[in-house]
Parts: sequence; structure tokens; C-alpha cells
Amino acid sequence: MHTIYNLVVGPLTWIAGAVFVFGSIYRLVSMYLSAKKKDPFLLEYMDFKYGLRSILHWIVPFVPVNSKRHPTVTVITFLFHLCLIFTPIFLLAHVVLLDTYHGLGFWTFPETWSDVMAAFVVGACLFFGIRRAVLKEVRYVTSAMDWVVLVMVFLPFLTGFLAYHQIGPYQVILIIHILSGQVMLAAIPFTRLSHMLFAAVTRAYIGSEFGAVRQARDW
Repeated sequence: MHTIYNLVVGPLTWIAGAVFVFGSIYRLVSMYLSAKKKDPFLLEYMDFKYGLRSILHWIVPFVPVNSKRHPTVTVITFLFHLCLIFTPIFLLAHVVLLDTYHGLGFWTFPETWSDVMAAFVVGACLFFGIRRAVLKEVRYVTSAMDWVVLVMVFLPFLTGFLAYHQIGPYQVILIIHILSGQVMLAAIPFTRLSHMLFAAVTRAYIGSEFGAVRQARDW
């Protein structure tokens, strides 16, 4: 078991990180070249002022019209994304590993915060899963890949929560936690999780077109 642990925290971590970095670069460059081919004047539409305006309006809850129509989903989605992004980065155990293996150390969340945030992600994933299964209009647009992505997000946080509270076989759960986190990281550029990479760019483009060209709001 110790050998497997050294494998997942060593070579597999580097592989997952490399797939994420180079895969992200590949997807961003591919998206740009594809968009440029379809519209040679792509960059002519881009406007920093209107692009930034659109991004800021869309990341604030209850500013976009549609978010006001579904307040529960809006709150859960907003907190879910915050916890999903910041919990792994500022988790004490993760920072200790970074410091131990790579000499990178920085400020961390109190462990109670991280625990609550991880539990919230788990609960939010269950909420989204039930919503996809129960609501006809959501189920209609849900593909098999949507379920795969939901599980990929759910598993690292569930196993991390279990490992922290030492529920179940600790070493096995810890290894599953690390492996599932690596799978999620490596999958970001190639699944619907890639909206983490593209959201700001596409929103800036749409905001630029609406603001500079149509003289209208896009939220």
C-alpha cells in the first residue's frame, strides 16, 4: 500500500498536472484558431471595457435575469463553484504536501472551513444529481457525460471528507481520493469542466459584441 501511495503522490501527480497544463494550452489554442477561421475579424469585436463588464455582471449572483428566476439553484451553484475552486487550493493537507514535495507553502483555510466547504460540494453534487434525474426539462438536456463529470467532481470531495474524518479504511480511501482528484484535474481540458478555461473568454466576447456593437446588455 505504501508503494501505491508513493506512486500516486509522485509520478501520477506529475502526469495529471502535465495533462492538465498542456491539454489546457492545446484546447485554448485550438479554440482560438477555430474561431479565427470562422470569423477572421474575431479580435475586432473584443473590447476590454465591455468584456470585463459582462464577466463581472455574470459572476455576481442575482444580477443576470435568469438567476433571479431560480434563487435556490443560483445560491447553491455560486457557493458550489467557490468551494470547488478554493477548497483544494487552500486545504491544509494539500499545502503541506506541496511544501513537502515541491517546496511550495502558502496560507491555508482553517480545517473547519475546509471541512464544511468539502461537505457542501458533496451535498451540492447530490442536489444537482437529483435535479437532473427529477426535473424533466433538465433530464432532457442531460447526457451520459454530464453524469460522468458529476461523479468525477463528487468522488474527490467525498473521499477527502471521509479520509479527514477517518471513516472507513483510511489508506484505501486516501489513495482513491488522490487518484480521483488527478482524474478530475486531467479531465478538465477535455470534458464539460473545460468551461473553467473558456468561460471568461467566451463571456468577454459576448459582452464585447453586445456592448460595443449592439449597444445592449447581455445579462
